[in-house]
Amino acid sequence: METQSFVAERRQRVASVDRWLDGLLRAACAGPYAWERGTGQQGVALVAVGSLGRGELAPGSDLDLVLVHDDRDDIAGIADRLWYPVWDSGVALDHSVRTPEEAVNVARDDLKAVLGLIQARHVAGDADLTRSVREAVLAEWRAGSARRLAELREAAELRARTSGELAFLLEPDLRDARGGLRDVQAMRAVAAAWVAGGPGPRVREAYELLLDVRHGLHLVTGRGADRLVFQEQDAVAGALGLLDAETLMRRVAEAGRTVAHALDGTWRAVDRPVSRPGQQGRRPLADGVVEHSGEVALARGADPARDPALVLRAAAAAAEAGLPLAPATVTALAGRSAPMPVPWPDAARDALVALLGAGRAAVPVWEDLDQAGLVVRLLPDWERVRHRPQRNPIHRFTVDRHLIETAAGAAALTREVSRPDLLLIAALLHDVGKGWPGDHSVTGEIVARDIGAHIGLPPADVDVLAAVVRHHLLLPETATRRDLADPVTIGRVAEAVGTREVLDLLAALAVADGRATGPAAWNGWKATLVSDLVRRVRSVLAGAPPPPAPVLRPEQAALARHGGGAVRVHGGAVTVAAPDRPGLLWRAAGVLAAHRLVVRSATAASAGATAVIEFSVVPEYGSPPDPATIESDLRLVLAGRLDIERRLARRARAARPARVPAAPPRVTLLDDASATATVVEVRVHDRPGLLWRIGRAFGECGLDVRAACVETLGAEAVDVFYVVDSAGRLLADEDRRSQVRYHVLAALR
Repeated sequence: METQSFVAERRQRVASVDRWLDGLLRAACAGPYAWERGTGQQGVALVAVGSLGRGELAPGSDLDLVLVHDDRDDIAGIADRLWYPVWDSGVALDHSVRTPEEAVNVARDDLKAVLGLIQARHVAGDADLTRSVREAVLAEWRAGSARRLAELREAAELRARTSGELAFLLEPDLRDARGGLRDVQAMRAVAAAWVAGGPGPRVREAYELLLDVRHGLHLVTGRGADRLVFQEQDAVAGALGLLDAETLMRRVAEAGRTVAHALDGTWRAVDRPVSRPGQQGRRPLADGVVEHSGEVALARGADPARDPALVLRAAAAAAEAGLPLAPATVTALAGRSAPMPVPWPDAARDALVALLGAGRAAVPVWEDLDQAGLVVRLLPDWERVRHRPQRNPIHRFTVDRHLIETAAGAAALTREVSRPDLLLIAALLHDVGKGWPGDHSVTGEIVARDIGAHIGLPPADVDVLAAVVRHHLLLPETATRRDLADPVTIGRVAEAVGTREVLDLLAALAVADGRATGPAAWNGWKATLVSDLVRRVRSVLAGAPPPPAPVLRPEQAALARHGGGAVRVHGGAVTVAAPDRPGLLWRAAGVLAAHRLVVRSATAASAGATAVIEFSVVPEYGSPPDPATIESDLRLVLAGRLDIERRLARRARAARPARVPAAPPRVTLLDDASATATVVEVRVHDRPGLLWRIGRAFGECGLDVRAACVETLGAEAVDVFYVVDSAGRLLADEDRRSQVRYHVLAALR
């Protein structure tokens, strides 16, 4: 589907504004100061900078104008007669009045001013005056390029730190994010200093796409916005003639990646030392690959047309040496490489593994290959995940970037597994199913089988690869959503993984995948749970009997002896011991929620008539609350002397409503997930007191919560509860199960 372009509309807008401003300047200089336009006798020129100067005026853009004069005494009156009609029209105006000398002096110290003036455009008045100003500013810019380009780079890096990376943001700033419009303008400024070439055709195409998106955003919002917020994306997609927001964001991600990659190349060109005679040495790195002037290049006589594996060998050599591929080398590989035989030869597959095994250094090299279209040529299925957005706040990257980031992270874990090559390949492919409809783990298994055979893996290795891709979420999801003390849980995982080899690969992949996803997807708490699960499953696979039912630890037993109720708060661990009765868990959870504590997990055990509940908690924000206050309120609620419902209702009223509508909650009763309890999974948008609400609904249904596994992924909660009826039995009656679903859903509204 072709994108609707607003280029012609922007040109017409610029031409219309130019005519209007020309007329305003003529009128401002009329009367006793009449002059003939173009003669240069009057020494006044109107110069456009910013979006008008670049000819990119969008509907909500303001006007950036400089009135240049040759030291005229009457310039203040001319300026007033020029600016006031603009202000009266309602158009936002950024203006200044300068002599040529003043313009040069300001540009010498003000980066924003010089960037505007080196891309300035004459609008009206004395064209020779405009030309002289631009030439003087450009001469100063080139003469001071060493200092000014360092300043320009620092500004670009500050924008990137402040605004993030355009390609990977849910709500990107089209102008200031890394890979955005300002980065292309920075490349033009570098080119104006005669230090590197200007943006190439792919970058110019990406730039026009971003301009069109911003134009559409202005039309949709009716104002000069640069941030493409979530709720506007479908409308902007429609304005551009695209299918939906996901299609739009994929185009934006591709454009942002193109610009960011080109900007990196520009800074490398700025840093590249000038070659001198006698400094042309070439250091061999691999067969047909050498280091030359700090970059990786093809050796003399190396021919990609006769050596299909050369592209991967060069990439692996670059990553292992920590050097970039020379742009000319990437161009040669893209233009001359012969198709890779299928299945791949062993040397090509080994080079792929070596590339991935280089860790973080593999990421920019992979980006070089991807920008040149070489990755899709080597792995055609890559096209379906390339630049695919993940419209979920827990994900930092698009699908394809997440895959290479995961592989880079897995490189540090290869010592933990018996097949490091399969770990790296599985990390690269674990989410490849996201390019297809349906459960990405299921479709990913099919795609991974095809790719495994494509790259020449033996059938047995293909089976292992497919199993790892199919079950790559098994360990983290089970660890955070199931009772690890339940033998059924451990038995199910052991049956799914089948072998110690697959288990170890899944354990390493879980770490790499979680870290590459983002901080909400991986932390010390989850790492501990996954490690505990792996230990238990490993024991079962080794033939050991299932672990016995958990018993109270000494400190828990000591608390349980205080039958009237006891509380201990230690860091992120909260332990409650009280007479066992229905509703104990959710009442305690309500107190924690009232104190701004998010419950990560909750487990329960009993000693006679006393229940012991352990919560793992973190503060919603800021410093943790006072433990003594928490203990006091927990004792009050256990004694029935604290109305926790009223306190939580007050918190809910004060909470800021969500900016975007959330998907409806879902409540699922999972059959056969436990032999001793009915497992209820609740997926819902997270909010304060969520565990309390759900637990209270279970209490209304006469159910007892034996254990809870709570996980928050970004703004979404996935909470799992092990419940029994008042007689300690599973829920078998369908009417009773429907009643539970109804009450829990009602509590979530």
